[in-house]
Amino acid sequence: MDCIAFYALAAVTLVSAAAVVRLRNVLHSALFLGLSLSGVAGLFASLGADFLFAAQILIYVSGIAVLVLFVVLLAGRHSELHLRQTNKQWLPALAIAGTALWALSRVARPFSGLLAPADGQPTTRVIGGLLMGDYAVPFELISLILIAALIGAIVFTGVEAE
Repeated sequence: MDCIAFYALAAVTLVSAAAVVRLRNVLHSALFLGLSLSGVAGLFASLGADFLFAAQILIYVSGIAVLVLFVVLLAGRHSELHLRQTNKQWLPALAIAGTALWALSRVARPFSGLLAPADGQPTTRVIGGLLMGDYAVPFELISLILIAALIGAIVFTGVEAE
């Protein structure tokens, strides 16, 4: 049953990712991107990576919902939703993708006989303990760096509060 769920989620992820780049409607592409990222979250859940599942849903899939909202709000005319999203460089892109797939298969070949443990253990409690314990200071420093970057972005855009 686990294999069926894994392959079904992998198929949903791949088909929706292909639809993202093939569709002409920007809104439909954004919706399929959300579906693709949801499929990745499902793959994480099926593999027992509960923290990555929650992070994928909270960060990426909810970010796609905001992206869809921006597309709908910022595309004032119906013609702006139907932009051409491809270019004429598909042959070099296909060659690069084929080379990358070949290299990935060469790297993965020695690990093809290894199997993951049958039942995954929850990792959220362990990761939370590490983030609030041993890694609390680096975690807080990263948050300060992100706040500084956000303030810098606001300053550089020249937005003035009145």
